[in-house]
Amino acid sequence: MRFLRSGFTRYTGTLNTGRLAGAFALGMLLGCGYANAAPASIAAPPSIADKTEQRKLYNQAQNAIRSGRYTEYRELLAELEHYPLKPYLEYNYISRRLSRLPAEDIAAFQRDYPGSYLADKLNRRWVEKLALQGKWADVVDQYQADNATTELTCYYLRGRITEGDKTAYSDVAEVWNVGHSQPKACDPLFANWMKQGGMTDAIAWQRFVKAMDSRQRSLARYVTKLMSPDTKALAELYDEVDRNPRALNDMARFGKQSADMQQIILHGLQRLSLRDAELANELWHRYDAQQLFADNARLETQRYIAVRLLRQGHTAETEALIKATPALNSEDLVEWLVRDALRNLDWHRVNKWIAMLPPKARASERWRYWQARALENTGGASEQITTLYQLVSQTRSFYGFLSADRLKVPYELVDKPATVDAVTRDQVATIGGVQRARELFILGKALDARREWYHTTRKLDEPQIIAAGKLAESWGWHRNGIQAMIQIRYWDDLELRFPLAYQEHVNTTAKDLSVAPHLLFAIARQESAFTADARSSAGALGLMQLLPSTAKQTAHRSGMSFSTYDLLEPATNIALGGRYLNQLLDQFDGNRILAAAAYNAGPNRVKQWLSKSKSASLPYDVWIETIPYRETRGYVQNVLSYSVIYGYRLGEAKPFITASEAGSSL
Repeated sequence: MRFLRSGFTRYTGTLNTGRLAGAFALGMLLGCGYANAAPASIAAPPSIADKTEQRKLYNQAQNAIRSGRYTEYRELLAELEHYPLKPYLEYNYISRRLSRLPAEDIAAFQRDYPGSYLADKLNRRWVEKLALQGKWADVVDQYQADNATTELTCYYLRGRITEGDKTAYSDVAEVWNVGHSQPKACDPLFANWMKQGGMTDAIAWQRFVKAMDSRQRSLARYVTKLMSPDTKALAELYDEVDRNPRALNDMARFGKQSADMQQIILHGLQRLSLRDAELANELWHRYDAQQLFADNARLETQRYIAVRLLRQGHTAETEALIKATPALNSEDLVEWLVRDALRNLDWHRVNKWIAMLPPKARASERWRYWQARALENTGGASEQITTLYQLVSQTRSFYGFLSADRLKVPYELVDKPATVDAVTRDQVATIGGVQRARELFILGKALDARREWYHTTRKLDEPQIIAAGKLAESWGWHRNGIQAMIQIRYWDDLELRFPLAYQEHVNTTAKDLSVAPHLLFAIARQESAFTADARSSAGALGLMQLLPSTAKQTAHRSGMSFSTYDLLEPATNIALGGRYLNQLLDQFDGNRILAAAAYNAGPNRVKQWLSKSKSASLPYDVWIETIPYRETRGYVQNVLSYSVIYGYRLGEAKPFITASEAGSSL
């Protein structure tokens, strides 16, 4: 069963769970029925089974390493044989002595913890250290391609060359020829490669174009200096067109028939279309008659111009372009035209463009629903309309719930927990990386916990991933339970995918504000997947992803004390997020559609959308489908759908769209 899969892509999530540790630590200390530290065949002695004492010893050992008291460290290490984080002590001890440590000790660590996050990390540090010491034979021997950074790859190639393997020169171009600057550690390798004649105009041109496409102008200028005069002149022309694409009006300057000149022209047309798609379209037709562009380049450029024509409001020109060149049809382009037709309630055009979608897209829940809606409004056969709605209503999705409402039938809420046998569950619980991730999570070592978890689970098979997800959920690490189901593409375990996380805080806020708890759950699930310390690139924090400025204003209005750090506390974040949501609901007359859109895109932007005359009178489903921002469109669809699922999880059947929301003009 498919479902909405993109529930938490907005945030970067630095999982600092230190402030959550107290909430979970007692349960962890009492045990959850899983093995804790030692492999299944070795039971930890009763005297060290209590993690509280082990954690004290662990901290003492870390302090001993930092202070150089290595005898004390070794004595403490002997008492921590069964403690999951023992490898971290050994790693830290080795790291402090890396410059003078025998290779045998590095090898021993890798033998003891093969394939682990720390073993791979140590290998990278060791290879770097060997390179800095000029031990090139050892660099080549210790290098692991699947564990390498660009810097280490440069060291490896340099080592091969130094040791007499001249075939390594053929691998250097691939490392050099990228659209961004490479580490300084690669400079000696690149200099040697160029000295041996590895650099050619063709390679330099390729990197120049990549750098320009990546907007890395300083790199592009550097690469230009490596070119022959003729190629450099082309690069300077490319740069001029990039800065001033209207230069393409002077066609005489761009008459040369060559692949490089065609790249310049096509790049310039795309740059021009960002500002003036009509002129770009006009010039395209003139250049298409002059140059012999490759078929794929022609279609790519025409599609690019067509999309910009649409975005700039030139719908008729876009339709004419597609009519003249049917091969331009693509899912993204046609979807733009369908939404333009919906925005204008031109149901005949909706039907026309849905029919132009690729078959796979046309058969999706989204476009089957809109085909049925268009047929309803153009006198289509009732049997066909009903069949389409029935097909879509069998899916647990935004369009499935819309279709169920049209048919007045119950929502499809298949709930089939992923199963895993006890043997697999217990085996996964004893995996070293899983145990280390759990202990780090409890201790609030967020970054290391996340790294251990992903490094370990990426190597598991499907039953093991299910077991790992259920383990994580039992620890209160909700995001990892959700992620496990995404990893194996299993959508029907609603308990794992939609946990009732922080329910006490949600219920308290819901009661205080008379806001439905299922809506608060839906927002938190969409915003952070219940990661209490999630941090977005925009600076939003916590479960409900509040900007500190928004939280401060909300706290002031609500008479609450506030500090930015408090946003990482679940109770505070939910209380403030709930109050901000409540303000938006009040602002938009209780309409969850508009409040959800405002939570994501901001209330002022939603008001701007509503201020447009056509937008203000659209049916609610059309308004959602034609929200200008793809992210906000998906956000609103997810929140509404998640609300239904959380109603089910709470044992309260909830309407997908209320009567007032369905009947009001947006």
